[in-house]
Amino acid sequence: MKKNINLIKYNFKTLVGFELLYKLLSVFIFVPIFLSLFNLITKVSGYSYITLENVLAFLTNPLAFIFLLILIILITFYTFIDISTILIILDSSYQKKKIGIKEAFKVAIKKSLRVFNIHNLFLPFLVMFLIPFLNMGISSGFISTIKIPEFIMDFIKNNNFLLGLYIIFFILLAYLLYRWLYVIHYFVLEDLDFKTSCKKSTNLSKKNKLKDFLTILLSQIFIYVIYLIFIFIGILVIILFNKLFKKMIILESLSVTLVWLLIAISFVILVLLATPISYAIISSLFYKHKKDKNEEIIHTKISLKEKKEASKLFKSLNFALVIIIILSGTLLTNLVLNNKLNLNIEHIRNIEVTAHRGLSKEYPENTMAAFKGAKELKADWIELDVQQTKDQFLVVMHDNNLLRTTGVNKYTYETDYAEIKNLDAGSFFKEEFKDERIPLLEDVISWAKDNFINLNIELKPTGKEKDFEKAVVDLITKYNFENHAVVTSQVYEVLENVKKYNKDIKTVYVMSLAYGDILKLKDADSFSIEASSINNTLVKKVHNEGKEVYAWTVNTEDSITKMINYNVDNIITDDISLAKTTIYKSKTSNLVTEYMKLVNKLFK
Repeated sequence: MKKNINLIKYNFKTLVGFELLYKLLSVFIFVPIFLSLFNLITKVSGYSYITLENVLAFLTNPLAFIFLLILIILITFYTFIDISTILIILDSSYQKKKIGIKEAFKVAIKKSLRVFNIHNLFLPFLVMFLIPFLNMGISSGFISTIKIPEFIMDFIKNNNFLLGLYIIFFILLAYLLYRWLYVIHYFVLEDLDFKTSCKKSTNLSKKNKLKDFLTILLSQIFIYVIYLIFIFIGILVIILFNKLFKKMIILESLSVTLVWLLIAISFVILVLLATPISYAIISSLFYKHKKDKNEEIIHTKISLKEKKEASKLFKSLNFALVIIIILSGTLLTNLVLNNKLNLNIEHIRNIEVTAHRGLSKEYPENTMAAFKGAKELKADWIELDVQQTKDQFLVVMHDNNLLRTTGVNKYTYETDYAEIKNLDAGSFFKEEFKDERIPLLEDVISWAKDNFINLNIELKPTGKEKDFEKAVVDLITKYNFENHAVVTSQVYEVLENVKKYNKDIKTVYVMSLAYGDILKLKDADSFSIEASSINNTLVKKVHNEGKEVYAWTVNTEDSITKMINYNVDNIITDDISLAKTTIYKSKTSNLVTEYMKLVNKLFK
């Protein structure tokens, strides 16, 4: 740990300064550039938008594939410059030499250009795929945000075979990572090619993989614990200060300001040091193992110039900026504490909650019990799935095979309703629900109308149906339910057919992936999008066209809060209570007031 601290400490200003500069460049310049390049690739390839229906065709388009490969290499190169610069700064710290940002950056660019060498083309795969999967805080920038969408992970978790494959795959990735843990060090510091670096790393990590893994894991846990202790002690000191001067409103305001300033500064420093700390730990292990094996430690040669001390004017400006922030924060907090300023949040749009397949968390999905449970918890909408039987009855069921929920291995389109209506659709969930049956869509619509609840009706065509969309439209029209239902589907043609039969019925395109100009899909009145594909820009673009965004399937407080912040219109969830509570809190929370309540409780 001492060695890790020394590696960070010796060139601390250079590390923090470089990471701050690089992250600012990422946010304001390079990420927009990479996104613009991707947009250009889609347009050149003839795709104005990308959804789940056309993503495979897009990826197999030769032109798109070549350009995407080039884009991946460019992104890797950009990320590799970050990693290389950090390693060069840490290597200088190991040699007890001071180094500036400019010197380290120039050498890093030169070394990173070797990524384009034909012998090193496999290196991008290590950077792009292997490191982010382990999510150890090692990779940097937007590459570290690569993750499997939540709906896919939910599917994997609910399938024991797929879950087993996922765990095996993850273990294999972990094994490869710790086998090749020092590849980048050899590549950058010793100018070896990728193949030689892999061999050297494998030899260096021999018999040390488990020890290295535990060292990295425990070191990072230790650092985060130290950070939390630091924050906790800081807050306690300020709370004590606040208690001593609670009758002096200005000092009370000052203490609140100092709390948030302390937390903000600490968070920024942690974010900036996350990557350097990870590589400092790996670098310490790298140098230690080389010593243990009597392997020569080769350092990067850099011509260092004497660094000039920061000018007094620069230091004065920093000091003045801190004072201005504290005074401004104190004034703002003082206004809040005196009820002269209200920070309560109110949303212009009313976010609604949809029960995914009914209250499927507590009842068997797509059954009347689940729908009634959703109504009791005051869900605004109920989402359900529709299949067509062999004799053209519309039944409410997600799968086109009856096996998972009834135990009968038959497809709905090859089975008459007379057989389906007597099947047990509840025991798969819990034995107490053995009397639950697969309901007819007509029965659900009739019940929903009587109970004043809206329906999100998703059609799942198999290609075996007859007049599928027309039958659904006729039912909605029969019960005058047009204003209380939306027809949704992952197949855009379904929405086109619904509009042919009745333009007044609202249609929603269900999308696992949403990219590009999706507003060209004119027969979609709104869009139901998997949560990981939603961002602020997309929501604003859809809203500007007078359409809505439904987010699915959102089951954690963090993800619900994120969707609230994006200002989506409808949250589709398995946890109705959590969604309702989180939305309510977002409308009424006042962080400053909550903080002051906590202070008073602690010192009563």
